[in-house]
Amino acid sequence: MNELDFIQSFRALAPHPAARGLVDDAAVLEVGDETLVLTHDAMVEGRHWLPSQDMADVAWKLVATNLSDLAAKGAEPLGVLLGHTLGDGDERFVAGLRAALTAFNCPLLGGDTVSAGDGARTLGLTAIGRATHTPVPSRSTAQPGDTLFLTGPVGAAMMGFEALRDDTGEASTAFRCPAPLLAEGQALAPLVSAMMDVSDGLLLDSWRMATASGLTLVIASDDVPIDAPEDRRADALRWGDDYQLLFTAPLSAKLPVPAVPVGTVEEGEVPLILDGLPITGREGLGYTH
Repeated sequence: MNELDFIQSFRALAPHPAARGLVDDAAVLEVGDETLVLTHDAMVEGRHWLPSQDMADVAWKLVATNLSDLAAKGAEPLGVLLGHTLGDGDERFVAGLRAALTAFNCPLLGGDTVSAGDGARTLGLTAIGRATHTPVPSRSTAQPGDTLFLTGPVGAAMMGFEALRDDTGEASTAFRCPAPLLAEGQALAPLVSAMMDVSDGLLLDSWRMATASGLTLVIASDDVPIDAPEDRRADALRWGDDYQLLFTAPLSAKLPVPAVPVGTVEEGEVPLILDGLPITGREGLGYTH
């Protein structure tokens, strides 16, 4: 069973409106007069980080990737719960966790620790946020006639990973220590029709937004800003880990943050049209488990 089928099998178990049909990247829970945003991401050694990496950077990235999901909802972080597998570098992990939580003004609220013996380590984090605007943006509410925007270039994380893997001495910060766009997400939340973060590749995440919205996103690859060599453009659009915000809004909207138009939203049954070619399936568009 692949990732998509596995998630599909859970939908009958998630009838609560907060789950948003499991098509979004966070749950949105109404509690009294507050709207909470909850998300959970996991990272696996050898897949999400290299065994040689500083565990302080791993801790930072674990926090940042979860807070990026809150950013896509325009949410303010309230705290996190940590699931940690004990192993080498735990002191450095604590140092990195402290640095990230301090930087993003987000306290640790609790969690659990386990031991995995000689197996690959798995780390998990649940982030809890408070919505700063309602309705909370979703990936499923794009509107025909809107423009598709991206807050910045993609490809930097790919280049950073390769620099780290190959020990070239080139900059690897974009891969090791990404920055969630929390302020940008909060500023955009009142203006967008749909929004999500780019974690698994621009094309795959665009396909997900289009599928959730039941519309077609039309993208010209040359319009997408990249932070990679031009001959790596196709890779940069598929690699992921850049955590830019992808959103739809009218072209005439006065956006409060820098953003680049990279496509349009149209009626249609094909989720994605890339450089004039219809894309019906998500294979080869980005990272999947």
